[in-house]
Formats: sequence, structure tokens, C-alpha cells
Amino acid sequence: MKRNFLMGAAALAGLMTLSACGGGAGSDANAPAPEATEAAPAAEPAATEAAAPAPAAGAEYASFTTDAAAGEKVFALCRSCHVLDEGVNRVGPSLHKVVGRKSGSVAGFAYSDANKNSGVTWTTDVLFKYLEDPKGFMPGTKMAFPGIKDAQDRANLVAYLESQSK
Repeated sequence: MKRNFLMGAAALAGLMTLSACGGGAGSDANAPAPEATEAAPAAEPAATEAAAPAPAAGAEYASFTTDAAAGEKVFALCRSCHVLDEGVNRVGPSLHKVVGRKSGSVAGFAYSDANKNSGVTWTTDVLFKYLEDPKGFMPGTKMAFPGIKDAQDRANLVAYLESQSK
């Protein structure tokens, strides 16, 4: 009985970790980008109510209106590996006061050489770019997370991390 309970708990923990890291079924985080076509799609008729313009692809963090409360919800993706508590490292280092901190500087965490030697300071702009594709931004990082492709979610997450760094 005890063995079955422990095996079930281990299986559940594994599934939760996979889903938090974007590896769950139906995830399009690792899906290939759609191929470009020669012809542009037909334009949609103009809506009667104008929507706020979305920042262009490759937009900077500052071009977004952010919502730290929404970013706290996005941080749920990070919680399987990171916490905001000072001095508490998990699979990833503590993100306590991450904004403004030098990369590879949390005591007691075994960083990759790429992270330790990057010379990066985690500004809001740098975090915004890094969180889109950590391995693309910093080749050699140990961070296995595929990134947050939705720029608005990423901007909200960075705003939340900034609010927790004061």
C-alpha cells in the first residue's frame, strides 16, 4: 500500500513538472514556426471598435503595457524550478531581487559556465529577451525551459519579477 502511494505521488510530481515546463501534450511551445508564403492573407474588415495596437515582432519590453498581477499568474510556469525567497535555491536559483542582479551571482547555486561568464545584468529588457528563448539567448545555459513565446505574457512576467525585486 505504501509503495503504491509513493509511486503514484512520484508519477504525479513528474507530470506536474513536465506540464509546468511546457512539455505537456498539446503544447505548441516547441512547434516549428509556420512557413512563410509568397501571398499575403486577405485583410480582415476593419472592426467597428479599434483595438490597442500590438507591439511589432521583436518589440522591446518598454513598448508593452504591463500587468504585474497577470505576471504573477505567468510565474506559475517558473515555480517548479524557482522561488522568490532569498537564499532558497531549487533546480534553478532563487529569483529574489533578480532585476538588477548580475547573472550567475546567487550564492550556493551551481551555475553553468555560460551563465557565470556571460557578464549579463538582469535588467527588464534583458529578462524580456532571455525569457523568450533562454538557450538561444545564452547558449550553454542549464535552463531547460523552452521560453515564453507570447510577448505580452513575457512582459507581464518581467513586470511581476520587477515588482518583487524592490
